[in-house]
Amino acid sequence: MTYGLIATLAEWPDHARMVGRILHYSPEAHTLPCHRVVNKEGRTAPGWGAQRPMLETEGVMFKANGHVDMDRFLWEPEADFS
Repeated sequence: MTYGLIATLAEWPDHARMVGRILHYSPEAHTLPCHRVVNKEGRTAPGWGAQRPMLETEGVMFKANGHVDMDRFLWEPEADFS
């Protein structure tokens, strides 16, 4: 899932960066699957070296440029939230 999609689902579509900050600074972050959130290009969070291995453990594949293969691994909810 992407930061932007979470922001859209929260009805704040222009606030993807805020989602990133919330996930980063939340005291409850360790209980959330934050490692599954990447940016729209499939880039992992800067400075979080454990994110890629966590995703790979779950079977997520990366392209040669180091980005998640979003064509194969982007999760989008089935329900229409718009």
